[in-house]
Amino acid sequence: MADSRDEPLVLGIETSCDETGVGIVRGTTLLADAVASSVDEHARFGGVVPEVASRAHLEAMVPTIDRALKEAGVSARDLDGIAVTAGPGLAGALLVGVSAAKAYAYALGKPLYGVNHLASHICVDQLEHGPLPEPTMALLVSGGHSSLLLSADITSDVRPLGATIDDAAGEAFDKIARVLDLGFPGGPVIDRYAREGDPGAIAFPRGLTGPRDPVYDFSFSGLKTAVARWIEARRAAGEDVPVRDVAASFQEAVVDVLTRKAVRACKDEGVDHLMIGGGVAANSRLRALAQERCEAAGIRLRVPRPKLCTDNGAMVAALGAEMVARNRSASDWDLSADSSLPVTDPHVPGRNHAQTHGHDHDHDHVHELGEENLYS
Repeated sequence: MADSRDEPLVLGIETSCDETGVGIVRGTTLLADAVASSVDEHARFGGVVPEVASRAHLEAMVPTIDRALKEAGVSARDLDGIAVTAGPGLAGALLVGVSAAKAYAYALGKPLYGVNHLASHICVDQLEHGPLPEPTMALLVSGGHSSLLLSADITSDVRPLGATIDDAAGEAFDKIARVLDLGFPGGPVIDRYAREGDPGAIAFPRGLTGPRDPVYDFSFSGLKTAVARWIEARRAAGEDVPVRDVAASFQEAVVDVLTRKAVRACKDEGVDHLMIGGGVAANSRLRALAQERCEAAGIRLRVPRPKLCTDNGAMVAALGAEMVARNRSASDWDLSADSSLPVTDPHVPGRNHAQTHGHDHDHDHVHELGEENLYS
C-alpha cells in the first residue's frame, strides 16, 4: 500500500458567495475544513449582498487559512498546490479568493489551480465515499444552481444534461421563506417547519413535468408564484396560514421533481448510481426521497454529509488534489475570476497545457520564482 504522504497535499479556497471556505486534503482524505460565514450580515437584507460578501471575504481570508493549516497540522511549505474557485459565482467575491490563492501560490512557489465551483461540489464526495465512479451522474442543487451533470472524468469531462431555466431550488426556498416571514436563509428553516407539516396538504404544481417539456431541465419560478399567491389569498381572506403544511407541501413539490428527473437520467444514461451535492442536498426530505426512489430503481445513492454539501474549501481542495494526482496543467498567473465559468470547464489550465510528472510540479510559472519570493 502506498504511503499516504505520497498523495498530493492541497489547500483549497472557496469564495463564490457568502462563505469563506478553506480546506486541506491529502489525496481523498480531509485534514481541515475551516469556514467563516457572513450569512448573518446578509440576513437583514433577505439575501446575499455582493459587496458585503466581498468585504467579509477580505477580512476572513488570512485568519481562515491560518486556522485550516493549524487544524491540518501542516506547514504551508508542505503543500503540493493551491486550488481556488475561479467560477461561477459572484464576481467580486471570486476575485478575493483568486487574488489570495495567487499570492499564496507565488509566495510558496507552488502550482496554482483555478477550478470550477460545480465540479468541486461533485468531487467533494470522494472525501466521504472514496473515488468517484466513472461516469458519475450528479444532481447539484443550491441557491444558484439546479443541474444534472454527467462526468466521465471530473478533471476534464463534465457534460450538462439539464439545468434550471429560471429560479434554482435554493432561490425558491429563500423566497418562500421570505413570504412566510421565516427569515434567511430559507432552506434550513423550511426543512425544519416541513417536518411537522403534511406534504400532501396542498397540491402545488410540479414545473416542467409535462410530456412535451424538457426532460432534464428544471423550473421553480411557477411553483414559487403559486405558493406566494396561495399564501396571499389566505391572508386576504383573513384566514390563518398553516405555515408547516405550506412548507411541507412546497418542499415536497421541489424534491419530487428533483429526484424524479435525476433517477430518470440515471436510467436513460445507464448509470447505476447518483451523487447529490450543493447546499440543498442537506435537505432531509430530499435525502429521504432520493434514497427511496434510488433503492426502488436499483441505483446507489451517494450524498456527502451536510457540512460538505454547502459551499466549503474542502470541495475545492478535493478537486485540486485530483488535478495534481492526474497531472493536469496548472493555471497561469493571469488567472482571473469568471462569474459564468461553464461546468464543461472543470478547471482553467495554463495556456501551454503542460503536463506535470509525479509530484515535481514542473510548471513554468513556478520556475519563474526566485528564492527571495518564497513564503517565510
